[in-house]
This record gives sequence, C-alpha cells and structure tokens, in this order.
Amino acid sequence: MKRRVPTRKPPARARAEAEPAAQQLARIEQQKAQSLGQAILRSARLLDEHAVSRVRDESGVSALRRAHTAVFPHLDFAGTRLSLLAERMGITKQAVNQLVDDLEAMAVVARQADPSDGRAKLIVFTAKGRRTLLHGLGILAAIEGEAAARMGQRKVRQLHQLLGEFIEVLETRAIGA
Repeated sequence: MKRRVPTRKPPARARAEAEPAAQQLARIEQQKAQSLGQAILRSARLLDEHAVSRVRDESGVSALRRAHTAVFPHLDFAGTRLSLLAERMGITKQAVNQLVDDLEAMAVVARQADPSDGRAKLIVFTAKGRRTLLHGLGILAAIEGEAAARMGQRKVRQLHQLLGEFIEVLETRAIGA
C-alpha cells in the first residue's frame, strides 16, 4: 500500500484561500491602484474613448469603434499585409480581417496588390482614411492641450519624455529578458 504524502499549498495560495473575500478584493484593488501598468492601460483606454467619441461626433463616422482605432498605429502609410498587421496587433488574421472589412466599408482603408508579391494584398489608408487619421491626431493634440491646461505644460512634457523612455525599455525587451 502506497503511503500518501500530503500536498502542501503554496503559502500565498493558502493565505488567499483563508483571507475573507472582502479583504482579498481590497488587497487586489490596492495592488491595481499601485500598478504603473494598470495606470498606463487605464489612461490609454480613457484617452482612446474620448478621442473616438470626438471623432464620431465631429466627422460623422458613427460606425467607428475603439477596435478600429487599434489598427491605425500598426498600419504603415506604404501599406501593411494583413498577416503582419495581425502579428503587430497580437490578434488573429481573422479578427484583423473583420476590422479591415469594417474600415474598408467606411472607406477608411483599401486593399491593394502588393508590388513585391502579386498574390499578396496590402492594407492602405484611403484619402478619406488619411484625412480621418489627421483629424484624429488633431483631436489627440486638443485633448493633450486640455490636459496641459489642467496639469501644466511642464508635467505633460515630462510625462511624454518618461513614457518615451519606458517604451524604449519595453521595445528593447530589457525588462524580464
């Protein structure tokens, strides 16, 4: 007969199970509030919500959603293949294809033959898409100006510089590598 060796739960897991749910939630909320990543993600979401809302209101592109604007930073002006777009966005080709279909129906992007490979297609901004993108960038600048009026121009410049440095660190994979 085999002797059963009792398994021990990791201390953090045992403590979490013993901790009342309300205390667990309070601890998690505190950790979220102290997380730089959470603050960056939340501010990016809020900025995107405000910008998309203004673009819809001012341009009449009422079908535009935040999911659509997620495509724009990853789309090169010379055009980008769907597979590369999916890779850059970290989503499936099917999901990107649906977003591109939506944007194509709004006449914001178009599919063109890739001059380097006749079988492949490039996703490119249309003239309307370029105007919409420039309009969106103007709205972002206006929102940033409003923030600078409340926070101070020096703080906004400093925030921009620090975020640029943070992005550089993340892009070089210096964290966790």
